[in-house]
Amino acid sequence: MGSSAKFDIVVYGATGFTGQLVAEYLAAHYKNDKALKWAMAGRSLDKLKSVRDAIGAPADTPLIVADASDSASLKAMVAQTKSVITTVGPYQWYGGDLLAACVAGGVDYFDLCGEPVWMRQMIDKHEAAAKASGARIVFSCGFDSVPFELGAFFVQEEAKRVFGAPASRVKGRVRDMRGTLSGGTAASAKATFDAVAKDLSLVAILNDHFALTPGFSGPKQPKGNRSAYEEDLQSWTAPFMMAMINTRNVHRSNMLMGFPYGREFVYDEMVLTGPGEKGEADAKKVMAANAEKTGPNAPKPGEGPSKEERENGRYDLLYVAIAPDGRQVRAGVTGDRDPGYGSTSKMIAECAICLLRDAPDVPGGFWTPGAVMQHKLIKRLVDHAGLTFKVEN
Repeated sequence: MGSSAKFDIVVYGATGFTGQLVAEYLAAHYKNDKALKWAMAGRSLDKLKSVRDAIGAPADTPLIVADASDSASLKAMVAQTKSVITTVGPYQWYGGDLLAACVAGGVDYFDLCGEPVWMRQMIDKHEAAAKASGARIVFSCGFDSVPFELGAFFVQEEAKRVFGAPASRVKGRVRDMRGTLSGGTAASAKATFDAVAKDLSLVAILNDHFALTPGFSGPKQPKGNRSAYEEDLQSWTAPFMMAMINTRNVHRSNMLMGFPYGREFVYDEMVLTGPGEKGEADAKKVMAANAEKTGPNAPKPGEGPSKEERENGRYDLLYVAIAPDGRQVRAGVTGDRDPGYGSTSKMIAECAICLLRDAPDVPGGFWTPGAVMQHKLIKRLVDHAGLTFKVEN
């Protein structure tokens, strides 16, 4: 898509809960940036107008009517822009035609996908065409998996400095997380499980830590499916619900960057619950809560926390890189809003702006945000999106 495009970014799904937050962020954070031309898109013009007014976006903010079930409307939308941010999931239900239109048009695509089976199917189907058209397709630009992917990258940079080489073992640990997962995340998990139940050949992809690295399979990885005591961290740990997507993206990131972490890289994610009997009891509680989050009482897509809940949310992640002789370097990554909405909406907006402005020459293909933008994205997230990255030794 050449410089003739009318818009830099179209926010598709702007009338949904998360899409509205993305549009609100752009309207507030970039209101004095005359160079950034963006539009809101969704199924209903009336709804788009009321969201535009509700979020305080300028009255002349362009609105585009487009519907996931009408591929002609998607193509017309894509033809007007350099990039599309889509918050309309589950992507395996609503994402395929939009992604194909972006690939065909050479238009950049950003989503919040946490659906590894669909992502692998899209990579297999469209990667050659994306490389040919120049479309940069960037999955997982929210809490899954930006802070985790960049946390691994950041701690490895420190490992190189301290050990003289990257570490072949990195632990990602969730120290604190306040706020809800989005209704879309719960719906995506359910859609994935439903798809796998219908086609059991997909189980192998779902269970494969290297599902997103076609042609490469690394060493055996920790399963991370039960609570355990970790001596080096002096803490109990419990399974982390989002490890299933994040670990896959971290391995893909390693591959896309040319294996800077090595081909024997081992990576896992768990929730830290503390020492002693209380830590052990809390680990069991986390396991019970994980089952609840995808169960019948999970939030519905389009539902989400109040502004106050989003602003009181936060997260704190620990990254530990371990050298062969047992030495460690540690880094922390924090976010200043609830992970599923407040922080996610800022991250995907900054991913789109970063690729557009700071990495315009990156070739087409399927990327992870960390691999394609590295330090440039860390800088943007620190400057604009309320994240911190700190070495902690």
